[in-house]
Amino acid sequence: MTNSLIPSIQKLANPIAEQLNLKIVDLVFQAHKNPANLRIDIENLSGDTNLDNCEKMSRSLEEILDQQNVIPCAYTLEISSPGIGNNLTTDREFISFKGFPILVETNAIFKKKTQWHGRLQGRDEEVVYVNCKGKIIAIPRNIISKVELENL
Repeated sequence: MTNSLIPSIQKLANPIAEQLNLKIVDLVFQAHKNPANLRIDIENLSGDTNLDNCEKMSRSLEEILDQQNVIPCAYTLEISSPGIGNNLTTDREFISFKGFPILVETNAIFKKKTQWHGRLQGRDEEVVYVNCKGKIIAIPRNIISKVELENL
């Protein structure tokens, strides 16, 4: 489920990432955890993402989040590299993993479900196409919270 704090966090995090020549690949705020957890995956635009990149992003973002008091509760901050993860985010990944088994999670009920298991068929600007037992389902991208490879 998308948390209402994410746009404010993103607004503060993006300029920091740009200044450090990094790109934010994923940003998740899990308010249901105790303490809450803010996880941000970053990518170094000029090479491999390393511990120094994560540390600089963490220190800079933590400082501004505390100054701005954006998160009103106790939280942990995790900055990491996406590595070779199971979550699909880029056009390249959606092309490379066409035909692979995936799980699509939505933050709103779509056709009476919030989870879809099937084989990735592709995506365009509006939808992600999933082959679910021979039937192609077009799931609107604006309600998708995660597309994840399964059985890897």
